Amino acid sequence: MIDWNRVRALRDEVGPEDFEEVVELFLEEVDSEISELDDKAPNFGEKLHFLKGSALSLGFRQFSSLCQQGESGLAQGSGTEIDVSALHACYQASRNDFLENLGSETGG
Repeated sequence: MIDWNRVRALRDEVGPEDFEEVVELFLEEVDSEISELDDKAPNFGEKLHFLKGSALSLGFRQFSSLCQQGESGLAQGSGTEIDVSALHACYQASRNDFLENLGSETGG
């Protein structure tokens, strides 16, 4: 669900002192975006793209993959088949896993 190697790499990139702030900002932004996720909105594809990129940057591998599938589905004209509730559930499960295991996986 979480690519812990990516999380550790990000922590090394930004430094341990700034990592907590990066995580907090990421979670705030993604929480906000996903709470407004609506497959009927004209900017649905843009939201999926944003969520995919954000998720990749912090190692939310499974969630990012679902966003990518949604983006691909929209590009192929099958946007009505995107299960928004599955996106929400995957994000919440990923978020929980991330927060529960962050300290043990990153040594901090």
